[in-house]
Amino acid sequence: MARATAIITLLGFLLICAAPGQTNKERYVDIYSFHINSTVTSRYAITVITSRVANRVNGSKEVHFQVKIPKNAFISKFRMTMEGKTYDGVVKKKEEAQQQYSQAVSRGESAGMVSSVGRTLEEFKTSVTVAAFSKVTFELVYEELLQRQHGKYQLLINTRPMQPVGDFKIDVYIEESPGISFMEVKGELNTNELVNAVTTSRAGDKAWVNFYPTREQQTKCDVCGENGLNGDLLIIYDVERPKPSGELKASDGYFVHYFAPTDVQRIPKNVVFVIDRSGSMSGRKIEQTRLAMLKILGDLAEDDYFGLIIFDRQVEVWKRKLRQATEMNLELAKDFVRMIQARGATDINAAVLKGVEMINKHPEERSASILILLTDGAPNTGVSDPTQIQANVKEAIGGKFPLYCLGFGFDVNFDFLNKMALENNGRARRIYEDSDADLQLQGFYESVATPLLTDVQLNYTAAGNLTQTRFSRYYNGSEIVVAGQITDNSLDAFQTEIIAISKNSKVTYQDSVLTKGLAGVLPQHENSIQRLWAYLTVKQLLEKEVALTGQEKETAREEALNLSLKYKFVTPLTSMVVTKPQGEDTQVAHKPKEGEKVKQRQRSQSDKLNSHRSKCSGFGRAACRSSGHQTAFRMSGSRPVRPSDGGLNSRVHRVSPTRQRMMRLLVPKAPQLPPSTAAPPVNDVRFLSSAPDQPKPLCFDLPATSKLRLLMDPSSNFSMSGMLSSKGFRVIALQYKTNHNLELSIGGIHYYDGLNTVTFLWDQKPTNHETDGVAVILRKDELDVTMGTVRVVFFRHKKDGKKFLWPVVQQQPKNVNIQGIFGKNIILLQITEKKVVNV
Repeated sequence: MARATAIITLLGFLLICAAPGQTNKERYVDIYSFHINSTVTSRYAITVITSRVANRVNGSKEVHFQVKIPKNAFISKFRMTMEGKTYDGVVKKKEEAQQQYSQAVSRGESAGMVSSVGRTLEEFKTSVTVAAFSKVTFELVYEELLQRQHGKYQLLINTRPMQPVGDFKIDVYIEESPGISFMEVKGELNTNELVNAVTTSRAGDKAWVNFYPTREQQTKCDVCGENGLNGDLLIIYDVERPKPSGELKASDGYFVHYFAPTDVQRIPKNVVFVIDRSGSMSGRKIEQTRLAMLKILGDLAEDDYFGLIIFDRQVEVWKRKLRQATEMNLELAKDFVRMIQARGATDINAAVLKGVEMINKHPEERSASILILLTDGAPNTGVSDPTQIQANVKEAIGGKFPLYCLGFGFDVNFDFLNKMALENNGRARRIYEDSDADLQLQGFYESVATPLLTDVQLNYTAAGNLTQTRFSRYYNGSEIVVAGQITDNSLDAFQTEIIAISKNSKVTYQDSVLTKGLAGVLPQHENSIQRLWAYLTVKQLLEKEVALTGQEKETAREEALNLSLKYKFVTPLTSMVVTKPQGEDTQVAHKPKEGEKVKQRQRSQSDKLNSHRSKCSGFGRAACRSSGHQTAFRMSGSRPVRPSDGGLNSRVHRVSPTRQRMMRLLVPKAPQLPPSTAAPPVNDVRFLSSAPDQPKPLCFDLPATSKLRLLMDPSSNFSMSGMLSSKGFRVIALQYKTNHNLELSIGGIHYYDGLNTVTFLWDQKPTNHETDGVAVILRKDELDVTMGTVRVVFFRHKKDGKKFLWPVVQQQPKNVNIQGIFGKNIILLQITEKKVVNV
């Protein structure tokens, strides 16, 4: 097929040959048994994954074990058994394992075994060399406390054995002593051809779910292929609640109390929504935010009061005082929401303090106040020091009501939001940039939409080492869980008292449970109540530690560490060291922190690039020859992201100093672009380059939705970023100083000058627009932009019926450190793809 090549100039870009993905199954490595057994006792789930693998050939083979587990879970055991020997993972203090981890990374080995995958899962993976005609058994155990959300519990089991398995089983056993009120099974593994592979049964307070697909079913279902199953089994259920005081259980000196009353009236709420409309929210984010807010406003009850605040570098309120959610007020508020447009910088401090002020001015008698912040970035104007903002907000709220922080995407400073929320009796949640972002926002709001009790205090006689016992709010559909140790074993009964404020009065609940003769009633997995207590204590200490300082912080951290080591939990404070047979690498499993995967990939990128040699030998089809898995990088904000199954197994030439300096271009910064998920899936774009100090050309595959830093001049605070399409660029964004933002798409042009937003169309009459060192000249399918000392002309092209953008830099400052692929220090770059490309 004929191919054309587009040649452009590029400042320092490190290009790698990425090999195509490997899809063929490993014919000689046979996973002959794969079992998942999950036991849920009083909401506490212990799941065991066992994989048995045989090497069927007369030669050693590398055997992989790769599974996904819920993010909320703690790994508590890993074991490999082969040739009569057992290799157990050992949980150690993270710092003690760090040296082994660092040494492995410096050798270019994949020392990390656990990484985040998507919204709800983490991936555990390892491998071992198995001798000819030998077998290995992998066993992984993880534990989690199921959380009640929207009136139900969910047990998520993911499976992807990477090949059809003759003996494949998932067995789930649930025991809930009050009785199970309902149960259903969902997920990709319970649809179409796999429906008859799932069986469920219930008897009193017990339930069973079994999933036994045949080998044939594992290859012909919707989520199947020659590599077998790849999907989730989701068990959803709730329990009976015969007593308003909840469910109190005790065993072997430990207790757990589940409190979720349903027989109380909802409390009217005072809610203020603080919405970021800065320039980085442009495009799909702001559209989804508007859509979610319209739905949320429609769900407010008439006795609720609400307020709306939108902010960039300025703070704008819909009404100065909270308004009752009458039909008229809601329609006016919806009109206000429909007019929200993205622009400007981000003054979080002023916006949140304004929200606090509005709530404080509204009487709270027989109502519950809530403040909700939605932002996608970090504070960059006004008070921009995160620590100072946290202190200001904490002082202003004074513990009177909770603050909930929603972080949109991965460019947000989530640690900052998380601490600010925890300091004010709330919580933070990440909203993922995806097609359902509006539903994520609505889902969060629904979880706090119906307060039933405030100022909830749970008291226990003769108890110690208690988890959290005071809660500012109890919401319908949720559940309060308290666990602890019983300090007086001579008691015949263990008692509790709950005091709270309902809509009309102060309420008190009491309950008790017999403790005599209960020792050893839960022998499976030791005492599950004791492990539940340890799990919940560690979780809450890790949250508490975020908001503490000084000695209190160190004490909480040390207590969480000691419990993690005692119960062998892999947490953010511990690591599991897996020692393999002699001659193989030791691996270390860390618990990923929220968003940590992104940073680890950025840090490790240069190490990986230098640890492999390229097989690029020239331009054209043979430029990159496959030697393993394909690796493509998607730039989203400041993070490179690889497909979940990618691996950098190709080899590249030793990278020259010039190319090493180009690495910075793989981490584009502001201005922000619309999320790449907005575009439909497209093929990768392959870059081929040569330079005087590089003996052979290198290549690098990028998805056609990648975001790249095009030009950056730190001296004048100018930056330009672009999002690729299969032809050129589909979106280009420019930022100048702190208040000038220009966004170009194939559909139109939006310019914000700090006060007003101006919109242009590509096919409108020629237009000039000048303001404060910025000149914009529009001609048909051409835009000439000057910002300070930089001048760029943008062209809108059309090829094969598809439109795309291309920038040409006409002027840039001299003698300054220009960055970006259109900067001064240029090398020759070729862009090729399967179809003809002309630029």
